Amino acid sequence: MMASQNMWGLACSIFLIHSSIVDSFQMFPHSPHNRISANKHESIGSRYSTKLADSVDNSDTKRVVVIGNGMVGQRFMENLIDIDKEKKCIITTFCEEPRAAYNRVKLTSYFETRNPSALSMTTDFDDEGRTPWYEENNVELLLKDKAVSIDTKAKKIVGASGKEVDYDVAVFATGSFPFVPPIPGKQRPGVFVYRTIEDLEAMLEYVKENNVKSAAVIGGGLLGLEAAKAVADMKVESHIIEFADILMCRQIDQGGHDALVGKIEEMGLQVHCGARTESFVGADGSTDNESMSPVSALRFSNEGWDDLEVQMVVVSAGIKPRDDLARGAGINTGERGGIIVDDQLRTSVEGVYAIGEIALYNNFIYGLIAPGYDMAGVCSKVIAKEELGIDLNIDELPSFTGADLSTKLKLLGCDVASFGENQPKPDDTDVSNLVWNDPLGGIYRKLIFNKAGTRLRGGILVGDASDYSKLHALAMKGGELPDNPAILLAPPSARGEVEEEELSTDPNTQICSCNDVTRGQIADTIKELGAEKATLKEVKACSKAGTGCGGCEPDVKAILKQELEKMGASLSNHLCEHFAYSRPELMALVRTDSDPSSVDSFEKILAKHGKGDGCEICKPAVGSILASIYNGVILDEGRDSLQDTNDRSLANMQRGGSYSVVPRVPGGEITAEQLIQLGKTAKKYGLYSKITGAQRVDLFGAAKYQLPDIWEELGSVGLESGHAYGKALRTVKSCVGSTWCRYGVQDSVSFAVRVENRYKGVRSPHKMKSAVSGCIRECAEAQGKDFGMIATENGYNLYLGGNGGTNPVHAQLFATNIDEDTVIKYLDRYIGYYILTADRLERTAPWQARLP
Repeated sequence: MMASQNMWGLACSIFLIHSSIVDSFQMFPHSPHNRISANKHESIGSRYSTKLADSVDNSDTKRVVVIGNGMVGQRFMENLIDIDKEKKCIITTFCEEPRAAYNRVKLTSYFETRNPSALSMTTDFDDEGRTPWYEENNVELLLKDKAVSIDTKAKKIVGASGKEVDYDVAVFATGSFPFVPPIPGKQRPGVFVYRTIEDLEAMLEYVKENNVKSAAVIGGGLLGLEAAKAVADMKVESHIIEFADILMCRQIDQGGHDALVGKIEEMGLQVHCGARTESFVGADGSTDNESMSPVSALRFSNEGWDDLEVQMVVVSAGIKPRDDLARGAGINTGERGGIIVDDQLRTSVEGVYAIGEIALYNNFIYGLIAPGYDMAGVCSKVIAKEELGIDLNIDELPSFTGADLSTKLKLLGCDVASFGENQPKPDDTDVSNLVWNDPLGGIYRKLIFNKAGTRLRGGILVGDASDYSKLHALAMKGGELPDNPAILLAPPSARGEVEEEELSTDPNTQICSCNDVTRGQIADTIKELGAEKATLKEVKACSKAGTGCGGCEPDVKAILKQELEKMGASLSNHLCEHFAYSRPELMALVRTDSDPSSVDSFEKILAKHGKGDGCEICKPAVGSILASIYNGVILDEGRDSLQDTNDRSLANMQRGGSYSVVPRVPGGEITAEQLIQLGKTAKKYGLYSKITGAQRVDLFGAAKYQLPDIWEELGSVGLESGHAYGKALRTVKSCVGSTWCRYGVQDSVSFAVRVENRYKGVRSPHKMKSAVSGCIRECAEAQGKDFGMIATENGYNLYLGGNGGTNPVHAQLFATNIDEDTVIKYLDRYIGYYILTADRLERTAPWQARLP
């Protein structure tokens, strides 16, 4: 029977659905586990040479030469070009690598695609390693050419190619090189550094050719842990070798170390702290500096330590500024390296500046990208005003006076953050520490207050740093603390929820730490672009927010939405710039076309109803529409290119670029053979395993290239993709029901399995979740799902339109005491109507709420 009068409109609507949608649920083809499609990357399609800056009229221009084309050098050029509207300078940059600037911060993500363009700082690389940006901005890019000498009197720089370049202004952005300790045997084959794409490629080739099973990473700092992840991604046993007594000794303390090591070792990596590496031993047993016998072990001087057998060594023990060029030119450098600079990044030689990891400011080298970008910003303005004579409409020259070294990272799947004064000096008496140490949950938090407890000075967060932004702001800006500061100590996860931090409305709030972009600057960018042009892509490109590590992109999206609403702009329901229709409208056009063959592919739909080439928004949406109407396998006949990375990989991309694999377990019912295979696979690939809230096993930490092998092994026992990544049915949760529970009145497990197997693979506007409870005790939490069933003595009560998450919604009772077949009949029509009429990324709860 119908449960309530207010559901009558919905009931009338869903029973009018065309049978083609309903019938598809019984035959819907889900993606087989062995059909993972590799990313297809294409070059820009044309070869070109960088337009030489010599083509510009040089009579009134000055030449700025940037020595080094890394991230900081690239940012400097972008900043200077933005300032120099009158084209008072021409730019030349030396780039010794085989490709233009790329994002070294995301180097480990290279394993996701093995495509350098995914890391490009501008656009895709062509076959020569160039991008159109340099020609478009009249920048002379000297690729594969290292600057080998500079004559500061004649103002001339010579490249390794022999090319001579005269300059008016020179900017050192040579960065650093990996520091390799003077350990005997460092010359051996199998010993690598971790710095460039070529380093990663060389490691991969060596692993393959030499059947490497075990490797050591020298260094337990930020770079060392990133390198350890890279080694683990190669399916090689990874040993982290650290000289200090704890990992990341500049960022965390012993408690943080213990929590971090616990997480790391859960993933199968091994940590050796306090290690005194004596030599890299060769396969011939030699320990000298001359033998070229491949590395086979590490030998330690620690008493009682045995040799550690490894077939590869990756050195990531810190950095050293690349200042040899400056030293040879007589430019002042520090005793331990680095070019000495002042507040305006000037060196000891007129017309020569230094930025990034090469710059020694106040006897300190800043090795993080955010300070480097700060330097690039200051330096570009100083050069524009002092060297080019550009009126910046400012009273004082910009200054670099140091940088906030607070960091929030995801290292080997573990949150690690430090902020403010996280390690006060031993003689500092104005200190009160509050510590949260949860060894079972792998969470360690230390908040450092002044003695009176009125000011948060700093902190260390390991395992759960979800409230980092709030704590960081309190420490750096001196915000008011709660009456009981201890309230700040407990991690959000300890309260049984994931805290969603409220986005501050203060225009001075820093949103992007990589590029030091505030909320106010993002808002100004949106206003300048206007409602029509202010897309996420344009806002990111113009403000630079979200273009570093990418962690702030959700906040940028939220600000964009809020600012557009303030401007009174009506948010378009168009799918994107390529389709002037909402998703339901486009669905209707395709579904009712008199000639189905004219709209059975993305290209045909775009030609008939859209314009342009399509984008990352409309392609997956159209792919979902095609799947709903034509029932084709989503990865067949070119449809794989319509899907996002997760859909193509049948896995969820996680922080740091690794993937998690979630096999489907219908109704939570799993065989012993499947459990054993899950364990074998997790152990073989060093995956972190977790039981999800939806009665499945989630395997974290897989590299993209490992996914086909993982799915093949899981598929051997009947496990298939659980669509944990897709806009599709995720799970149908169940309690044990009448089979085992003394309170159960219906066989909830069997019914849950039936429901899940019927709707698995169905593509929908957003994810769908379901549950079946075997009695009124509601152990499966069916009333919080998109559709849920609760058993009664006479059948099932059917609930529709619920969801959990940030804004939980209680499902509405639709029908009572109906049998399984009737439940299925209702669900067929409900889900079909949802697929036909909901907007893109709209859950059933808000969709149902706006139905007439």
